[in-house]
Amino acid sequence: MKKRYSYLIKPLQIITDVLFINTIVYFIYDPQFLNSSFLSYISIFWIVTSYILGFYKVYRYTSIFKIISLLCKQFFIFTLGYFTYFAVFREGVVVHNQFIILSTILISISTVKFLWLILIKNYRSQGKNYRTTIVIGFDDSSKNIINIFKTKANLGYKYLGFFSNKTNKNKEYLGKLENVFKYASENKVDEMYCSLTSLSKDQIVGINKFAINKKIVLKLIPNSNDLYSKKQKTEYYDDGLLVLNVDKLPFEFAENFYIKRIFDIAFSLSICVFLLSWLAPILWILVKLESKGPLLFKQKREGINGKEFVCYKFRSMRINMLADKVHATKNDFRVTKIGAFLRKTSMDELPQFVNVLLGDMSVVGPRPHLESLSLEYQKEVDDYLKRHIVKPGITGLAQVSGYRGEIKNQSDIKNRIRFDIFYIENWSFYLDIKIIIKTIFNVFKGEEKAY
Repeated sequence: MKKRYSYLIKPLQIITDVLFINTIVYFIYDPQFLNSSFLSYISIFWIVTSYILGFYKVYRYTSIFKIISLLCKQFFIFTLGYFTYFAVFREGVVVHNQFIILSTILISISTVKFLWLILIKNYRSQGKNYRTTIVIGFDDSSKNIINIFKTKANLGYKYLGFFSNKTNKNKEYLGKLENVFKYASENKVDEMYCSLTSLSKDQIVGINKFAINKKIVLKLIPNSNDLYSKKQKTEYYDDGLLVLNVDKLPFEFAENFYIKRIFDIAFSLSICVFLLSWLAPILWILVKLESKGPLLFKQKREGINGKEFVCYKFRSMRINMLADKVHATKNDFRVTKIGAFLRKTSMDELPQFVNVLLGDMSVVGPRPHLESLSLEYQKEVDDYLKRHIVKPGITGLAQVSGYRGEIKNQSDIKNRIRFDIFYIENWSFYLDIKIIIKTIFNVFKGEEKAY
């Protein structure tokens, strides 16, 4: 499999720009600027505004005019923030070298931005850092996008061929539409472009589902007379060709992973330091008094991408041979008295904050399952594997919506997975906070299925 390093481009650009800003201040060497408060302010302000304005959201097909527009917006807000520092902290005094530093930063960042663009385009022109593409459906719009793939090498696309139900003698013809899934499964395909005029709605739905499972980017080539959903983002390639990009899932954006991970670390550290540090010794005594065995119960669970990890819990059962095979049921004879309390209050889950710090889990996400149960659920529930694209959580949308504990019938697991997938497709930081607050509320209220 071809290794991908494109995800490093954006972080490198951010680091380079922040280093340039700090280096400029250093070389001008004015004590009014060369201090930690100004450098911290200006660096953080640059990063925050660039994130909000999408300054680094530059793609293969992004035009030079779009880049100039991004520069203008970023510099306008940055300039306001730059002078705000002096208005607030220096009472509006015009400081020596104030305008020299600002103009040098703007000129340097602009130069670096265009240098990045030139270097990356030249690199891609040499056949490196490419995306393999196939086209599904063959009409005038399809021919236009194919022509761009073949003539614009600096965009970094490697065109493999097209599929159509109309037999074609063209050497790029890969077969009929029914062969798409087989071909894409056997070959490395990064992006699929579908002609909306050549495919039915059901075919598009089927291809979209396949693309999600195979982690292939799906883009739609529209009929210019159609109206499109707000959830589809329009993209313009060379010569004004319009392409619809099927919205990415929230966790396909790297910045969302960073936001979630930073919160996970901060929240889990506070729980470990201010709660587990004194609670664990007390529970160790109580658990040991009632039954023999360790305080912690360790069990292998499935995590992100199906990778196994060791999940920690405070032991709530007597040592038994069925712990890794059978979930607890109501009035389960294996559960101890202190264990029943731990389960009722969800305190048995607290050691999983250590799993969060280790990077195996998140505070909020789909609950991790045993591998044996996971294999069973895959056969019963469509899109079950979709829940593996994120880290499992200590709590989740399904749990605060009443679907936790024992699974008595097939509808229980189907509803649980339905909530898990809704969470993945509609994630936001505020949704995580809402779930955490509801979880805390449920702990104090008590839950019927917590046994």
